[in-house]
Amino acid sequence: MLRAFSVAYWAFIGISCVVFFLGAVLVWLLTLPFDRRRVVLHLYSSAWASFYVYVNPLWRLRVTGRRLVPWHGPAVLVANHASLIDILVLFALFRPFKWVSKQEIFRVPLIGWNMRLNDYVPLVRGSAESIRRMMAHCDRLLAAGSPVIMFPEGRRTSDGELQPFKDGAFELAVRHQVPVIPIAVHGTRRALPRHGLVLRDHVDVHVEVLPPIEPHDDVSSLKALARKSIASALTAP
Repeated sequence: MLRAFSVAYWAFIGISCVVFFLGAVLVWLLTLPFDRRRVVLHLYSSAWASFYVYVNPLWRLRVTGRRLVPWHGPAVLVANHASLIDILVLFALFRPFKWVSKQEIFRVPLIGWNMRLNDYVPLVRGSAESIRRMMAHCDRLLAAGSPVIMFPEGRRTSDGELQPFKDGAFELAVRHQVPVIPIAVHGTRRALPRHGLVLRDHVDVHVEVLPPIEPHDDVSSLKALARKSIASALTAP
């Protein structure tokens, strides 16, 4: 039963993406002259992604602490990464951030094209040159007042345990002296495993925005504080 539902659900996403992408192009064209940060397009994209969460009868999503994510001004958002649907549920924050995501997703028809329209940031794992370009791109976004969001683990966890964090997000926060906002994402690994696309039974997903951490001059201590904050939230009863 779940296998048949999963096939129908992913087919629905594939077909409906055509309509949503055409809408994104229209929004992009209409707002390009005055919306340099592409805030309106990002909010449209947030509604697009969130639609797939809220229409899925197997998933129930709750977002807390949304007010801690700024509407205006730069910040670095960091979240744990356990499932493909982390991206969908984080869009439900409905705040004008920019994604840092692996370059392969930018090659996906419609969804990847929309990511380029939004000026999101591609990254090739393990490529020093790509990391340099990613950091420079994030520098420009933060300087323009746009928050950026990253998965500091670098890839999805394979066993559910929080992995070590990489330095990039915290180097940006220190360089620009902007807050780091940790986000704990609960329940997505149970909703969709790392390998395979068969959805699981009813799952409650919780996106929990945690108190901002003011920038330090020490990348290592800032990284440790952010990881501790997310780890504590994930293990709380």
